[in-house]
Formats: sequence, C-alpha cells, structure tokens
Amino acid sequence: MKEKVYQFIQKHNLISDQAKIVVGVSGGPDSLALLHFLLHYKKDSKLKIIVAHVDHMFRGKESEEDLKFVKVFCDKNEITFESIQVNATAYKKEKGVSSQVAARDVRYAFFDQIMKKYNADYLALAHHGDDQIETILMRLVRGSKGIGYAGMQVKRPFSVGHLIRPFLAVTKDEIEGYCNEHYLTPRLDPSNEKDDYTRNRFRHHILPFLKSENPAVHERFLQFNQYMTEDNYVLNELTVEKMNTVMKRKEDNQVELEITPFLSMPKSLQRRGIQLILNYLYKELPPSLSTVHIDNLLSFLASKHPSGELHFPNDLRIVRSYDSCIFLFTYTYLESKASPYRYRIDLPGVYKVGNGSELSSQEYKSYPEAAKGNNCFVIDPDKVSLPVYVRTRKSGDKMRLKGMNGTKKVKDIFIDQKIPIQQRDTWPVVEDSKGEILWLPGLKKSSFEAECKTKSSYIVFEYKQRSTLGGIIK
Repeated sequence: MKEKVYQFIQKHNLISDQAKIVVGVSGGPDSLALLHFLLHYKKDSKLKIIVAHVDHMFRGKESEEDLKFVKVFCDKNEITFESIQVNATAYKKEKGVSSQVAARDVRYAFFDQIMKKYNADYLALAHHGDDQIETILMRLVRGSKGIGYAGMQVKRPFSVGHLIRPFLAVTKDEIEGYCNEHYLTPRLDPSNEKDDYTRNRFRHHILPFLKSENPAVHERFLQFNQYMTEDNYVLNELTVEKMNTVMKRKEDNQVELEITPFLSMPKSLQRRGIQLILNYLYKELPPSLSTVHIDNLLSFLASKHPSGELHFPNDLRIVRSYDSCIFLFTYTYLESKASPYRYRIDLPGVYKVGNGSELSSQEYKSYPEAAKGNNCFVIDPDKVSLPVYVRTRKSGDKMRLKGMNGTKKVKDIFIDQKIPIQQRDTWPVVEDSKGEILWLPGLKKSSFEAECKTKSSYIVFEYKQRSTLGGIIK
C-alpha cells in the first residue's frame, strides 16, 4: 500500500518538500493510517505536521474518548495537536440541515481556522478509493452539479492552501491491512455499522456487489474522476470565453447577461455558464441549490415571455426584462430601487444620474457640430425655459419627439427601447422649468433641440452610461 500512495502523491504532485500539513484525524482506521504514513513520509520530505481533531459531540463520552486517544497519539509522537468540541446537533437545529451537513460544516470551519493559524500549505484528509465510489454513486442518484459528478477531487484549493487526498488510490481493506501491519489500534465508530445514513447503505449493499464484479473497481472510478476533471477543465475554459461575450455587467453582488447570445451557446456551456455565475455570486453554494433550479432557469430564459422573475435560495433574485437577465440578491435589488430625484442643471456641471451614469453640461459660443446622436442634446437658450432640470420619471410623462407630430408616453418609449423594468425608475429625464420633457438621455430627443446654427450661445448636454463589463471569476 505504501508504494501505491507514494506513486499517487508523485503523479499528482500532492506534497512539496518542507511543507506544513494539517491532517484531519478522527481516530478511526483511515485517518490514523494517513497520519502514520505521513509521519514516515515526513522523514524524507521534512514536513511540519499539525493534527486537527473535531469532536462533534454526537456520541457524548465516547466521542470525547476519541479526542483523548488522538491527543495521546500526538503527544507520544511529538506532533502538534489542535482540537475543538462543537455541538453539531445544536448547529443542525439552528441551520435546519442534516447531521452530516452540520458535522461537515463545523469540521471544515475548524480546518480552515487551523490552516490560517499555521499558514499551512495542505489539509490532508483520509478519503480512500471506496469512499470515492460511494460519493460518485450517491451524487448520480441524488443529483449534483457539473464537476460534482466526478466525485471528490484529488487536490483542490482550500483556505490558504490546498486540500489533498493521498489515499484515493487505495481501498478500505488495504488501509486496515496497513493498520494491522504497523500495530495501530484505531478507534471505531459504531454508527458506521448502521444503515441509518445513505452512505452506509451504499457501503453495505452496493459496494460489495461492485467489488464482486471487479475487485479493482475503485481504480475505474478513480480513472472516471480523472477524465471528468480533465474534460471539465477544458469545458470551463470554453464557458468562460463565451460568457465574457454575453455578459453586459458584472459587479460584486450582481451579474447581467444578454439572453439571445447566451441561448445561442451549446446547452452544455449554458449550464456551466449559469453555474459560474452562481459560484461567483454565492461564493459558497447553498445546499438547497440543485440541478432543478438550473433547469428551471434555462427554461425561464428560453421562454417567449419578455419579463419575469425567479427566486433562488438565500434571497437571490433572477429578473428578466426583454433580452436582459439580471442576477442580484434581494438587498441589492431593494438598494437599486432608488428614491426619486430632481436636480437643477447648472453650467458647467457634472451629475451622477441613473444608477451611476453621468450627465454633464457646458456652454458653447458656436454650434457644436460634433454633438450628434442620442447621447448629446443641444439647447438654444432662447427657445427653452431655463433653468433645466434632470429627474426620474413620473406617471403620465409625455414628450414631443423630434421629427414627429404629437406626443408619446415615456412609458411607451421605454417599452419600445426594451429598457429593463428595474432601470426605468432611475433613468434620467431632462425637462425645462415649465416641465416640458426635452430629452431622454441615450434614447430619444424632443422637438425642442436647437436647429438654428447661427446663434451666439448654446447649451450642450452629454450623457455617459456606466460601463461595468467584466469577466466571470473561475
């Protein structure tokens, strides 16, 4: 077994010389064997080993004895020992999660704390080949997301370093043989023998059948993990490249994408693109988020309805308006619903309007020939009632469009221009002192724009929309 693990470590470049390794040790056969193995590996690599033990307090006095057992082993072998007792049952009730999720949460939180305390390079855990089979099968049965179907990763970023699993190349039987060979007397958790937990049922009923078909079945699952991981890396690179072309906006707490080009991407990249957005926004995905959410979202985006809203776990809102889809949390959504405003525009002046866009004003002594398009507006002071104001829209707003007879509702202009609903309440409206709407910046001009080019004075407004494009963070 030692040779298998040595080769596995070298193949995946798991451990560098003189590294600091935090080893998660429960006191059971797997983690005790891993600690013992690393102690001997340490002689050649000059490793600094720190043991981290978590008593979840599920089994009262019995689990407390596990803690004492690991401490004695560490004292005997002069290993730095860190431990914590956490009431995982109380955490379970507080968070409304299962016992397994509660135990994992408190355990990894402690591992993170110890990694940071020692500025460690690695967190080594004793998951083995049989664990990998169980994990992959459980995820296939329950459902997972993306790379999750590949099972546990051999090496992945964690805290200030990396999480590594040196024992994925070996089986439970080999680990128990190692313990016997080196006279290790690990602690045994009786709950592992019960069928109360899903993993135990897979372990007791499915795994023996697979091993009867192929005693080396763990190697096939390890190979499956490798192929899936490699394929996932390539697909993720393609997804990032594509998503960077369909995102209109990316901020800390919200992302906006353009629906039509997104739907032109292959379905596989669409799924991964959504996953990248969710990973970016959530930082840590909530357990309640599932493939059902992603399937519903893809159907939502493909729908012919021009607007709508989905609610995801942890108050994430997904708001669609025409060809735009915004992902944002409820508190961001509420913050974005800004209060109405009305500012007098002085000369010269620069004003932040419309959720961060900019409106500037300046006086010219001759007609500004370069002031063209809907992002500029030229005023003849003799034809408009000054001063000029910029404000948010009001119910019933109408304007006289340049080149047209009669008036048109501002609401209808927003609809025609397919302005997302959530942007309309902050979009700037420029009016004169009599309340005549002169200009919807970036959208439409009124018939009040200056036409005579021989005047001695003009007022020119320029509108600059905020640009917040950015790439998806992997």
